[in-house]
Amino acid sequence: MNTIEHWIDGTPTRAGSTRTAPVYDPATGRPQAEVLLAEPSDVDTAVAAASKAFESWGDSSLSQRTKVMFAFRELLVQHEDELARIISSEHGKVIEDARGEIVRGREVVEYACGIADALKGSFSDQVSRDVDVHDFRTPLGVVAGITPFNFPIMVPLWMHPIAIATGNTFVLKPSERDPSASNLVARLYAEAGLPEGVFNVVHGDKVAVDAILGHPDIAAVSFVGSTPIAKYVHERGTAAGKRVQALGGAKNHAVVLPDADLEYAADHLTAAAFGSAGQRCMAISVGVAVGPAGDELVEILERKAREIRVGPGTDPASDMGPVVTEAARERVVHSVARGAEQGAKVVVDGRDLKVDGYEEGFFVGPSLLDSVTTEMDAYREEIFGPVLVIVRAETVDEAIAVINANPYGNGTAIFTGSGEAARKFQRAVKVGMIGVNVPIPVPMSYYSFGGWKDSLIGDSPIHGPAGVRFYTRAKVVTTRWPHPNATTAAFTFPTSS
Repeated sequence: MNTIEHWIDGTPTRAGSTRTAPVYDPATGRPQAEVLLAEPSDVDTAVAAASKAFESWGDSSLSQRTKVMFAFRELLVQHEDELARIISSEHGKVIEDARGEIVRGREVVEYACGIADALKGSFSDQVSRDVDVHDFRTPLGVVAGITPFNFPIMVPLWMHPIAIATGNTFVLKPSERDPSASNLVARLYAEAGLPEGVFNVVHGDKVAVDAILGHPDIAAVSFVGSTPIAKYVHERGTAAGKRVQALGGAKNHAVVLPDADLEYAADHLTAAAFGSAGQRCMAISVGVAVGPAGDELVEILERKAREIRVGPGTDPASDMGPVVTEAARERVVHSVARGAEQGAKVVVDGRDLKVDGYEEGFFVGPSLLDSVTTEMDAYREEIFGPVLVIVRAETVDEAIAVINANPYGNGTAIFTGSGEAARKFQRAVKVGMIGVNVPIPVPMSYYSFGGWKDSLIGDSPIHGPAGVRFYTRAKVVTTRWPHPNATTAAFTFPTSS
């Protein structure tokens, strides 16, 4: 069986790892490889390599860094097919969905190609007599990323291109469930001309996570995952004196008003709820049907959910692949069953789905639950699977109140033909990312991604301008070049003059 190794100081290595974990093919349910699980000493080795590389990379020119990023971007394009197949084989998502995440991740690389503009400082002439002030930003040093299984290339690409382009070196700990894409990314960086040690990949579990959070030579940690782990990472990392980006879970609502094009709304809700088998932190998992829109909306959603073709991600005919593990499948099954027990109407039941030829795969079909209340487990819990629950509301104000009472605030959307209702909604909801007739409002790379409430622990969004600020610190320089017969210093507190 293939063993997936770490990538440290420009080369694949077993380092000191003695433990492994299976990497499954979710479509068949069988292990297809094993991945090494790092020990603290392996993290030490990676950080030592990154620290050494920072001595020169931190002083490298902007031209050198952007040259690497341009070359890396082109290699991502050239290897898109290979990356998509790797992602699909280990995650389970369909090939076209894997391509989509590669493209969205590549957009951050394109932003990093123009990092020189984002790093421009400011200059103020003659703030006092013969005194000027300017500022500029400098890299932190060694930084790290801990990333989830659901986007094995996109989420890491939200982190390391900006970190590296701003002059830092990087240690990535990807999910052990689908680790191979990160190793290919490391090889592409090397081919693009990135010096050894600037980008390192350490595979592992909680042992590796804790080693990263406690390492004295790591200046900052970026994390995307569940809210409980985000809180843990933020607490441990900040206690160790690190900067921490910690993005957590979600329960994203889409409000559908009676004046919306219900066929259009249902089409987009279906894709947003069941794409990638619902394993997206920006997936729509709650539809809020307002007033008379409810019955017709559910009827259309039922039809569209039943039309979804579920199969292996490598099959071009598949709309939706399996979930990532058997435990994930069981969680979805339990959530639908619990919803039925608590009074929800199971309109579409995906629990017993079997795919011919893939009976042992981690497949579960789309499920649609109607008449769900905010007290039910299916509403309160982040299921992270292909389950869409429908909550009824009488007015847009009631729908907004439902969203604002939810502990999560990652993304939300409204479907309507009314500009007045849309404007009221976007101003009133306590959510970080909002779509108007757009179901998954993930911002472009030159904006920053981050929710509110329990979806973002701390106050550091990811990529875009916030990413540049996170991976750099500012220096402000006050300068005077005195004349030979300049006045003497004063003992009073200095002021402008």
